[in-house]
Amino acid sequence: MGVAAFQGEVATECSKQILVGRHPAGRAARVVRDGGLATRCYAAGVTQYPRQGDGDGNGAGAGGAARDDGVIDLLGLLAYASLVAFFRLADDAALAMSLPDKADLAGMAVTQFGHFQLLAQRIFELGADPQAAMRPFVEPIDAFHARTAPADLLEGLVKAYVGDGIAADFYRVVASLLDAPNRSLVLEVLADSGHAQFAITRVREAISADPAVAGRLALWARRLLGEALGQAQRVAAEREPLARLLAGGTPAQLGHIGRMFADLTDAHAERMAALGLAE
Repeated sequence: MGVAAFQGEVATECSKQILVGRHPAGRAARVVRDGGLATRCYAAGVTQYPRQGDGDGNGAGAGGAARDDGVIDLLGLLAYASLVAFFRLADDAALAMSLPDKADLAGMAVTQFGHFQLLAQRIFELGADPQAAMRPFVEPIDAFHARTAPADLLEGLVKAYVGDGIAADFYRVVASLLDAPNRSLVLEVLADSGHAQFAITRVREAISADPAVAGRLALWARRLLGEALGQAQRVAAEREPLARLLAGGTPAQLGHIGRMFADLTDAHAERMAALGLAE
């Protein structure tokens, strides 16, 4: 089956699942955007396309004994995260009230898709199949977003700034263990595309207009902190190639990893203050 035909089948099946309410994102997400469920279902589905040479799950790089699986794991994780971020920002753009906000969010979505393409290309250059590299992370990333489905645009902005910020801090720590070319690529795709300042401005404007909003958003941000830290710990512990990558660093680097979660909490407090939600 060709790629276009396969994509068509995925889109059709996702549409059926949304109509009968069987998508794993659940009711909380349906309240906000049924179309968002369809795009997330599609994002997961396209990673299942059976590429040539992928019968054993290892893809084009099955014979590349020198390949660092930990690096491939990290790049695959970031690639799928960038693809999902593209869909989420596109959803947020649809919810935005003003044309400038719609345009800004759409531009950020395009940037995320560009990151996805860069990461997929790098995975291919390293001798691996990008689809196979992303596949192990489809379920955990989709499950995280299902658990943290925002109720409105403001919660979506806080999630992008706080939740994604924690994830980015974690990825930067892991990137410190990579060689220069891969480290540079990871840092490039983690660089702020303008979303941070956008979120800060819109959240502060909302609090200024209705101070009661601050309490709800502060509770939401605390929940995101717990979910994001738990997600980072699970990824670090459950993926053997990533665990080997972390364990293979120098003593100084491993000491930095040991302080990582305390540092993530400190960075969260700074983000809360920037949003005007300091406790």
